Amino acid sequence: MDLLFQVRVLAGQLEVDNNKYAIMRDLRTIILAAGKGTRMNSDIPKVLHTVCGKPIIQYVLDRVQAVGSLKTYVILGHQSNVVQAHLPKDVLVLNQIKLLGTADAVKHAEKYLKSYLGDVLILCGDTPLLNKSVIKSLIRRHRKTNAFCTFLTAVVHDPHGYGRIIRDEKGSVVAIREDKEAIGFERNIAEINVGVYCFKCRELFTWLKEVKSNQRNSEFYLTDIIELFTENGLKVETIETEDPSEGLGINTREDLASAEAILRLRTLKEMMVQGVTIIDPKTTYIDSEVKIGKDTIIRPFTFIENDVRIGNRCVIGPFSRLRQGTRIGHGVEVGNFTEVVRSKIGDKTLMKHFSYLGDVSVGTNVNIGAGTVVANFDGKEKHPSKISDYAFIGSDSVLIAPFKIGKKAVIGAGSVVTKGKNIPDGRLAFGVPARVISKEENK
Repeated sequence: MDLLFQVRVLAGQLEVDNNKYAIMRDLRTIILAAGKGTRMNSDIPKVLHTVCGKPIIQYVLDRVQAVGSLKTYVILGHQSNVVQAHLPKDVLVLNQIKLLGTADAVKHAEKYLKSYLGDVLILCGDTPLLNKSVIKSLIRRHRKTNAFCTFLTAVVHDPHGYGRIIRDEKGSVVAIREDKEAIGFERNIAEINVGVYCFKCRELFTWLKEVKSNQRNSEFYLTDIIELFTENGLKVETIETEDPSEGLGINTREDLASAEAILRLRTLKEMMVQGVTIIDPKTTYIDSEVKIGKDTIIRPFTFIENDVRIGNRCVIGPFSRLRQGTRIGHGVEVGNFTEVVRSKIGDKTLMKHFSYLGDVSVGTNVNIGAGTVVANFDGKEKHPSKISDYAFIGSDSVLIAPFKIGKKAVIGAGSVVTKGKNIPDGRLAFGVPARVISKEENK
């Protein structure tokens, strides 16, 4: 091996495999997200409903990025402007004005891929449970077998609502039969279409022109292209996922709750593998983008939202809520019936009972007494404040932002620190309003 190339180009990607150079064609992706989602009974577009603190479609976009797609096209229809506002700038949005089915939706990307000779990955925008490893396996199978199309299947107990996989006596795939079109024995088939495809681009758009509209609803089904391929001798391959839940599409509020439960447990399992103790996963709610350090203990009935970072050897909960923007150092205790938002808590600080911190920077080795409240909102805006290292905040204190508590300062129990107050280092303040005690008084 003379040189190790680590270069990605539009035409392909060079990678090292078993000490040999292999050329891997690049990948384009089409995400189908034009549907109305009428069964959600919501004014919010279906793909913008959140699962574990993140929009459904963002999970799909994350998977696409993880498998190395060089360009992503998102097909939108219903409330397209609302959805587009939540998408990254590097995706190309295409609008399907008339919702004429999935095959018609894919056609909207044709003019952007006319000269492209690689592979196209097609996903549905409402499938947040897909795992990047199974998508990578699908792409590898597609390229290894030189298939014209490879798609993902699953075997489920209840296939109702899903397209069935029709195979011949040799076990080769023949067609995908949509649920409404399945008749007789087809309705009992347990192998379903998950809705993840990898196509040779040129053949995809050539044969899409041959897909006929469905007589029942005048829509054009992408699934019908599989039967066209097999009837004309074009190779079709499948790969079966070991986890049938990966194919769960979000169509109802019940689906949303099911996906939330599955993703939440996945998140908690991953954290436990990484060294976090979660005492009762059934009553612990942690969003997917939270980061927690080793040997931290999460007690029951704790809620931790996205954009929260927690250090090592902390104890959180029970009945704690950590909201977005919270940063917690090492060896911190945040106990029962506490809430923290957009705040930083330094190492070895204690906040054990019935307290609220908002928009405040707390130093190291601080004691936040039971019942302490930071009043960060004045009715118009939220103000940042500071509590310095080794400060001691007595129980039932109210701290009205903005304020500054100095290093080793002490706030007496039941005190009210008024707006704009600056408590000097090492000084004692108490009362309503809190008054700084002189050094002579404090003797």
